[in-house]
Order: sequence, then C-alpha cells, then structure tokens
Amino acid sequence: MMVPPGVTPHIAGGPDPSDSRTMRAIRRVTAEGVRGVPGGRGVLVALGFVPGVAAGLALVLCADGVEKSVEREKRPVAARPASHQAARPPIVPREVWLDEETLHTQPPPRYDDKVVAVFVHHTDSPNDYDCADSPRIIQHLYAGQTGGRHWDDLGYNFVVDRCGTIYEGRAGGTDRPVTGAHTQGFNHRTAGVAALGTFTDGVPVPQAMTDAIAAVAAWKLGLSGTDPRTKVRLTSSNSLSRYASGTIARLPAVAGHNDGYSTSCPGAALSALLPEIRATAARLQGRAP
Repeated sequence: MMVPPGVTPHIAGGPDPSDSRTMRAIRRVTAEGVRGVPGGRGVLVALGFVPGVAAGLALVLCADGVEKSVEREKRPVAARPASHQAARPPIVPREVWLDEETLHTQPPPRYDDKVVAVFVHHTDSPNDYDCADSPRIIQHLYAGQTGGRHWDDLGYNFVVDRCGTIYEGRAGGTDRPVTGAHTQGFNHRTAGVAALGTFTDGVPVPQAMTDAIAAVAAWKLGLSGTDPRTKVRLTSSNSLSRYASGTIARLPAVAGHNDGYSTSCPGAALSALLPEIRATAARLQGRAP
C-alpha cells in the first residue's frame, strides 16, 4: 500500500515482546504523563542612593517612567492568537521492536521544515492479535518492507495498535518532521500513521485506536498550527499519485491514504471515521467546535 523512496535494502528482526525488558519499556512509556512547562518571570527594579540635586532628578525621571508605563498599560493590547498545540501522547520508542542486534546500517533520516498533514493507513494485516504481540508484528512489517520491498526503513512514522498504544515507526525522532515513505507523491510535509490491522467495510474499528490516531494528529499538526479539520496545500512529487508531479493539491489535513493515492487503504470502515478523528484532534488542540 506504500511507495518506497528508493533506498538501500536490509533485513531486520525484532525483540520478543514477551521478555521482561520489552514489557517494562512498554509499561514505562505508556505510563508517562505530560510534563508542564513553568511560565512567567519577575522583574526587580531598585533605586540606590543619589546625592543632592541628582537625587531629585532621579526621582522625577523615575516618576515619569512609571507614568509612561501606566499609560502603556492602558492602551489596548492586540489579542495573541491561540497556539492550539496539543499535548504529546505517550509513544513507545522504536527500540522496543527493533534492538541493536537487528538494526542494520541505513541512510540518515531526511527532514522537511514542518508537518501540515497526516495520512492515515491500515497495515492490511490480521486484526485478531494480542496487543502484547504488537512489537513483533511491527518487526515483521519492517522486515517485509526493508527486505522484500527493498526500502531503507519502515515507511510509517507511527503505528497504532487496537489497544491504542502508539509506536514510533520510521527513524529520525518523533518530534521532528521526518520525511516518511507512506503516501506516494505526498511524503513531504506529512506524517504517516498506520492502524495495525485491516479495516475494510463492516470491520469494527476500536475506539482506543481512533482516539490514539487523533492524539498523534493533534500533536503533530499543532506544532505547525494546523487545524485538523481544514484542508492544506500539498505539492505532488510523483505522477503515479492521484495528481501529476508538481500539481498543488488541496487535501484534508487528516487524510486517508486514498486521498493522495489510488488505493483502498485505509479501508472503508476506517475512512468513514476520519471526520470523527478530525473533530477529536481539533478538540485536543483546544479549538472551538
């Protein structure tokens, strides 16, 4: 369902999710809270001793400065635009499903200036998995893409399982605008989020999964100030997409894979929930309904 950026192949494996180190890492990361950032600062101004006439002059200047400061405070102040930055959701690091023994040398990550759209995918894999096996399944996806398809890395930036656990996918840093390999023609300025499973027409989509997709979208799009409910301008880089190379397309900020490429991904059932995912992401950004 995805298109390689044309890179070097390698074979990969992964850790057994049943071992204690893996499960401790998953529990540790998924239990993380969001850290607050202290704001505000104080300013202390003091007058020293000034002899004679200079003292009077100093007091006059000080009073004049206070009056001007009060005048400035009375002037109308333009309202600051809301930042609409959502909290970063807990994300299980890549090392949980890809350890040092299975990680092969690969090209350095590539980056864009920002992320203005999120493409939603499904992995077209079985749905009846135990969530404890999610790291093993992601490892197999990685092996298939880097082995049989000769890609340099997992194409998706994030993978979400049916329990709502979010996994780091492609290397490069979850908080950075990593160029993925998930939507042919539209890998730049976008992030790919894959739902672990197959969500064709009539297949139930777990609420925990859609909530997690919305949380990732809200966070990543909030970093660029993008409303998840709007449409954005993206330039096609490949004529094999729905748009000729160089065409500027207006696509949803939270789009399905099939919005940019001719495919059934992310499945009819998950596609039908994209409006709800956009609304939830906007709410997480603190935007008005």
